[in-house]
Amino acid sequence: MSDVVEGVGTGVEGGLFAKAVLPRTGGEAPTAKGHFAEGACLNCGTQLVGSHCHQCGQQAHLHRTLSAFAHDIAHGAIHFDGKTWRTLPMLVFKPGELTRRYIDGERTRFVSPMALFLFTIFLMFAVFQIAGISAPTDLTGDKSLQLSELTEEQAERLESRRNTLAERAADPDATEAQRDRAEDALAEVEAQLEALEQARTELPFLADGTERTGAEAGSEEVANETPGDAEIALDASDIRNWEGDLENTDWFRAGVEKWRKNPGLMLYKLQTNFYKFSWLLIPLSIPFVWLIFAWKRGFRAYDHAIFVTYSLSFMTMLILAIVLAGMAGLSPGYVALASLLIPPIHIYKHLRGTYALSRFSALWRLGVMSFLIVVILGLFAMLLMLLGLS
Repeated sequence: MSDVVEGVGTGVEGGLFAKAVLPRTGGEAPTAKGHFAEGACLNCGTQLVGSHCHQCGQQAHLHRTLSAFAHDIAHGAIHFDGKTWRTLPMLVFKPGELTRRYIDGERTRFVSPMALFLFTIFLMFAVFQIAGISAPTDLTGDKSLQLSELTEEQAERLESRRNTLAERAADPDATEAQRDRAEDALAEVEAQLEALEQARTELPFLADGTERTGAEAGSEEVANETPGDAEIALDASDIRNWEGDLENTDWFRAGVEKWRKNPGLMLYKLQTNFYKFSWLLIPLSIPFVWLIFAWKRGFRAYDHAIFVTYSLSFMTMLILAIVLAGMAGLSPGYVALASLLIPPIHIYKHLRGTYALSRFSALWRLGVMSFLIVVILGLFAMLLMLLGLS
C-alpha cells in the first residue's frame, strides 16, 4: 500500500517540482488583475502572437492567483480539467466512439487511456482504504510450525552459547574466577538444552517441521491404502512425485513457508501487488483481443491497446460505483444485477463502436471475450501468486 501511495506522490511531486524549476528567460513581467501582461513569452522569449507561444507552446498571460495555483495542482495530479468532463461521459455512454476518435487522432480533446486507467486504479485503492476494504491481516498461520521453528532457533542459540562457554572454561589463560563463572553458565545452558530436548520428545509438534510433515504424510498414505486400488495408487504416486519435485524447488518451498508462517502478511502483499502490477492486465489482454480480430485487416495492436485500456478504466470505475452504492445501502439484489448486466452491455457497445461491427459480430465476440476474460484474470492471479512467492 505505502509503495503505491509513495510512487504516486513522488510522481506528482516530481511533476510539480519540474514546473517550479523551469527557467524563465523573459525576466519579471508586468501584471494586471492577477495575470502577466507580457509581450514576449516568459519561457523562451519569443514575441507572442495569440494566446500561446508559437515556439514552445506555453500559454500567454498566465495567472498569478491562488485559484490558478489550485488549478495547476489539480491538473498536475489528476488532469482534472475540461478533458476529463469530455472523456468520462463518453467512456460511460459512448465508449466505442471515444476509442475510435482517440485512435483516429483526437488526442488533445480526451484524457489518454493510460492516464485514466492509472488514476482509476489509484482512486479505487484510496476508496477501498477509506472504506476499510482490504485483505485480512489477522490470520494466525500454522502455530505448530511457528513453535517448531522458534524451538529450533532457540536450540541453535543455546548450542552456540554452550560452545563459547566451553572454550572459555578450557582457556588456560583465564583466571580461576573466570573459569568458574564460565562453568556455572555452561551448566545452566546444558540444563536448558536438556529441558528443550525433553520438550521436543514429549511435544511432537515441537519437532522439526520437515520430519513431522514427512511422518504424518507417511502415516496418511498407509491409512489410505485399500486393496484393489492399484491403478488409483499409481496415479496418486505420480501426483506425489510431481509435488515432491516442485517442493524441492527453493523458491517454491520458501514461498510456501511464507504463506504458512504469516498468511495475513502474504494476503496484504497480494493486495499490494494487485495495485502495483494492475497494468499487467493490459499486455495480458492485447493478444487475446487481437486473436478475435486476427483475420480482419485495418486493426493494429495499438487499436487493441487503446480499446483494452479504456475498457479496464471503465470496469475499475464500475467496481468503485458498485462498492460505494453498496456502502450507501443499495439493495444487494440491485448491486448483483448491476454487476452482472452492465459489464457485458458496455463491452458490446464498446466493440461495436470501436471496430464498426454488426450486431451479430459484436455478440459472438462478446461471448468469446467473456471466456477470455476469465482466462486473463486467471493468468493475472497466477502472476500475482508467483510475485507473492518470490
